[in-house]
Amino acid sequence: MKTSALAAGVRACVLLGAALIALPGHTASPEAARPHATGKLAKPRPAAAAPKAKATDAAAKAKPTGVAKGAAKPAGVAKSAAPPAQPEQGTLADFGKAPASADVMHVANWVSFTGNNQKKAFVLIDKKQARLYVFDPRGKLKSHSPVLLGKAVGDTAAPGIGNKPISQITENEKTTPAGRFLALPGKNNHGEDIIWIDYNAAVSMHRLRKVAAEQQRAQRMATADVSDNRISYGCVNVPANFYNAVLRPTVTRYGAFVYVLPETRTPQQQFGSYDVTARKVAAR
Repeated sequence: MKTSALAAGVRACVLLGAALIALPGHTASPEAARPHATGKLAKPRPAAAAPKAKATDAAAKAKPTGVAKGAAKPAGVAKSAAPPAQPEQGTLADFGKAPASADVMHVANWVSFTGNNQKKAFVLIDKKQARLYVFDPRGKLKSHSPVLLGKAVGDTAAPGIGNKPISQITENEKTTPAGRFLALPGKNNHGEDIIWIDYNAAVSMHRLRKVAAEQQRAQRMATADVSDNRISYGCVNVPANFYNAVLRPTVTRYGAFVYVLPETRTPQQQFGSYDVTARKVAAR
């Protein structure tokens, strides 16, 4: 009897405890929150890694424009190389009443009409006639003058000529190279201002200087015979007054391209020029 009563009491207590646990707001003890296996807090599982960008992503596939694949970095452009074709402007060179050879008129008209001078002044050197012409950026002739040129006939500078002592330059190397060059004001090794035509070949335009009397450079400049104007090592000798009053001020003010006309080939072969006067007439 006592045993039955005791068992009934225990059962009642168990039932009461279970009922209390089931009541709302009941909180389990801290012990119940511990991991059941190791007694240590489990590490949180890392979140899923973000997927890598696919190779087809537009930004990843984009390539820089204007560069050929595998192309080498361009070296310095030769000053005598012709630039890319320029849009035609339609203005012929203005010679006024000044006489000029057919080759000079052809090149000057082509330069002015196509804008090959890139809005700079331009200088034409006619080796066959030993004469220099200076134009403003709009193609208007400012003035012209006789000049002295390289003694040897030829349109190409000898390899390494710019590094040779004058005493080692042979007669056939004394050429004034033909081509299109960017004029660069500078100084020679005596401190005199000059205008470089081709720095690497040591060819420049400069004032007529006093040299050995037997060369008679001033007298050669004064004669009407152009054949005796070939006397220099390659540089273009210009009368001092013309250099000071016309050539140097024009080059320093506007910048300039120098077109040295060839004597062993045609201007068309040298510059890629063409007769623009026919197009000018056709456009009317």
